Amino acid sequence: MGRGGDLAETFFSADGRLSRTPFLLAAMFLILLAALYEAIVGPTLHWVTGWIFYPALFFCGACVISKRLHDRGRSGWWAALILSGAVAVWPQPVGFFDFLFALVLIWASVELGVLAGEQGSNRFGSNPLRPQAALT
Repeated sequence: MGRGGDLAETFFSADGRLSRTPFLLAAMFLILLAALYEAIVGPTLHWVTGWIFYPALFFCGACVISKRLHDRGRSGWWAALILSGAVAVWPQPVGFFDFLFALVLIWASVELGVLAGEQGSNRFGSNPLRPQAALT
């Protein structure tokens, strides 16, 4: 997905940085995977398989979001707030706290999906769009 990386690294590692386009593609893939799961699995099977599917999906989501946060110069721990917000407002926001979580998701959408990553290297690695040549 990202330059110099592979799919397994994108979805199963929170280390490094991920630029905007690979992040958006990975996020769309995870959302479509969740929608496909919901459409295929019936309510009875959902209670059995959901205990396996959703933790795996959230782990992959946390890795992807963390890498994008790293590209913006932020700690990957912010992914916990973003994923909590997604759970809180699903399937629709109701009440004051859901409204606050909806604001978190709006911030995350702008921060991760609109704004560019930090130029050059930061504490999480080199810029994925312009990796620096290795110094020998």
